[in-house]
Amino acid sequence: MKTKSMILAGGAGLLVVGWLIFGRGADNKAALKPPPVPVVSGQVVAREVALNLTGIGTIQAYNTVTIHARVDGELINVAFHEGQDVKKGDVLAQIDPRPYQAALDNALATLAKDQATLNNAKRDLARYQDTAVKGYSSRQQLDTQAMTVDGTVAQIQADQATVENARVQLGYTTIASPLDGVTGIRLIDQGNIVHASDTGGIVVVTQLQPISAIFTLPQSELPRIAAARAKGTLSVVALDGDGVTELDQGTLTLIDNQIDPTTGTIKLKASFPNDRRTLWPGQFVNVRLQVGTVHDGLTVATRVIQRGPNGFFAFVIKPDNTVEVRPVETGPDDRGQTLVTKGLNAGERVVLDGQLRLQPGTPVQATEDKTAAAGPNPSAQGTAER
Repeated sequence: MKTKSMILAGGAGLLVVGWLIFGRGADNKAALKPPPVPVVSGQVVAREVALNLTGIGTIQAYNTVTIHARVDGELINVAFHEGQDVKKGDVLAQIDPRPYQAALDNALATLAKDQATLNNAKRDLARYQDTAVKGYSSRQQLDTQAMTVDGTVAQIQADQATVENARVQLGYTTIASPLDGVTGIRLIDQGNIVHASDTGGIVVVTQLQPISAIFTLPQSELPRIAAARAKGTLSVVALDGDGVTELDQGTLTLIDNQIDPTTGTIKLKASFPNDRRTLWPGQFVNVRLQVGTVHDGLTVATRVIQRGPNGFFAFVIKPDNTVEVRPVETGPDDRGQTLVTKGLNAGERVVLDGQLRLQPGTPVQATEDKTAAAGPNPSAQGTAER
């Protein structure tokens, strides 16, 4: 009986030991399995990608005119406000016209007097012609009278030129805008005496619509630009200093005819309608020139791309929620989006954030970032720059 009890007790002990060894071992094994690493994921998106070149440029007015007086006199009226929009032909200032009106009236009177003299000379010439035929007057008298008529005709032509000049001088007393634009700071006040020889002028009128930008790009890009322009008009975007905010959209109008040997750059000129007046002469802008398009280009958020000892790679999330290290080849990038030319497929999930804790085969718990998947312009097309 005692022996049986000892056997039962021993068996129970073995069961306890077995549970301790195998049961706890399984629990420890489960406890040693690493938990999923939280990451932020995005998708590889196929879209049309515009290939762009970006340079720094300066906004320039199409036309800038300093308004000067063309005759001397008192400035009796300034008809504009500083910063006013003006149209071609709008009156800007008025110089005292009375001396010039008097000169015109005098020239008109002289013309009328000489016209009367010519009419009388012509009548005398007609009489000499009649009497010369009948022998009552000499040939010399006839020739002299004809010369008098010719001289008076010449005098009238001079009088007409004087009248025209006086009329032009009188017209100069009214100063009008030669173009559509915006007036600047008034340079002289009403009541001052102005002269045609003054260098300061009255005001500067600047054309703002349309407006242009002069920008530079490396000379190595000239073949791409020329080839793209040969295919059609190239679109240009003016960006604020942050390189993101679009100020206006325009077109490339000029590739300069020479390269700057000191900087190795080529100058280009773009035209913008500037309907919203977001561009101003002298303003520094970033200018983005589109030189091509990649159809169905694969793009990812730039922070997906990691650099390793063997080049660029990305962490791809597999269907079982573990990650795979995938070597990739990249193209240009823009505004947080990178063109991937090799290594990824459309629709694949990739890790945006949380890469530091990852290695091949690491399980992850992914939270999708839809804005990163959509890119900077989900409704239209992506862009990429070199």
